[in-house]
Amino acid sequence: MKISQIKTDILATAQNSGEWVKNIAKEIYNNPELGFKEEKASALVRRAFSELDIEYQYPIALTGVKATLRGKSNSFNVCIIGELDAIVSPEHPDADKIGAVHACGHSAQIGAMLGAAYILKKSGIMQYLDGNVTFMAVPAEEYNELAYRSSLKEEGKIKYFSGKQQFVYEGAFDDVDMAIMLHAMGNEPDKKLYINGNNLGFISKKLTFKGKSAHASTPSEGTNALNAAALAILGIHSNRDTFTEEERIRIHPIITKGGDVVNTVPDLVEMEMQVRGATTDAIAKANGVVDRAARGAAQMMGATVQTEDISGYLPLCEDKRLLQVLEDVAQGLIEDKNIISGYTLVGSTDMGDISNILPAIQPSIGGFCGGLHSKDFKICDEDTAIMLPAKLMALTAAQLLFDGASKAKSVKENFVPKFTKEQYLNYLEGEHKK
Repeated sequence: MKISQIKTDILATAQNSGEWVKNIAKEIYNNPELGFKEEKASALVRRAFSELDIEYQYPIALTGVKATLRGKSNSFNVCIIGELDAIVSPEHPDADKIGAVHACGHSAQIGAMLGAAYILKKSGIMQYLDGNVTFMAVPAEEYNELAYRSSLKEEGKIKYFSGKQQFVYEGAFDDVDMAIMLHAMGNEPDKKLYINGNNLGFISKKLTFKGKSAHASTPSEGTNALNAAALAILGIHSNRDTFTEEERIRIHPIITKGGDVVNTVPDLVEMEMQVRGATTDAIAKANGVVDRAARGAAQMMGATVQTEDISGYLPLCEDKRLLQVLEDVAQGLIEDKNIISGYTLVGSTDMGDISNILPAIQPSIGGFCGGLHSKDFKICDEDTAIMLPAKLMALTAAQLLFDGASKAKSVKENFVPKFTKEQYLNYLEGEHKK
């Protein structure tokens, strides 16, 4: 079979899958759940794979699901990913009673991932492809509810705070050669594709300042831990012009405990923050600045400080060859002027972690109104937000695995990982601090 006929079959099957795919995406949207709690969404994904007669593995990372379609050989395995979790946005009109809502487009992602599975399965083209396609529904991309995730870790239910990190740890990516995911582009209602972008990585930090309590009317008898924390924030801000534009450092602290009562000198103050940057070296540099500012502030006040680092996400490093394959298939579905290259995002994603281990891409797709994570966010064009990425990912997988998987082979042979799996897990365990 020629690749032109495979493309025709993919697009024809996609036309028939629309109602099924959109209904699942709506069900997930109507049942938002936070990270590692996505029981309903996970059940919907498993139901979908069962309806498609695709065998799956469950559970991975508590709620995650992995399924694989077999081609005529096992030479390569292309992975298509969707994310299960919602965020907290209490002012959103569709938020549930705890404020959870799919205001980051993950319900559309899962729909697109399942749409690609439907297309590749129902079209019958896998028999002509030299490799397999794996589909992953991954939990806990949004970095929130850290106290809850800490409790899961203490109970031994997870090792790491992110779904993809946990997938790597549990071996779910061991047989994967490359990974594809498309993310929502906020404030973009039109049929547009944003490629060749980047996200920042980050480290999450907790600072605990300890002083000495005293009555507020006799502060000389105490050591004010709140003043030490305030000085630390000032010290961090005072270092901002020591970072270069290329490092793209973003440091955003909050005080989570500032004292107990107003008439007592605070003796225990806690801060949380994220230290973001464009590279791991930049993040490490900024992290050292924060630690230095905290120690200096504590010393100035006669207090002490304890710092705790929790590995966040690595910067996104999209694979150019893999991206080119997707761009080539997109040109038949999207006007050239609407394929926008080189955009910059300043958020972070655990897809960045995957991109440092194996070839991975995360372009962004239109069809969404309102800003990401905002009360105004919504899907305003289902065909663009859900069905278009389903087609793009199915077509990309087919292109990669057609003709002896020549394109997949080129992608894999030219990829230089920043980390092996072992090195990556060591990094998460604190090697970045040494």
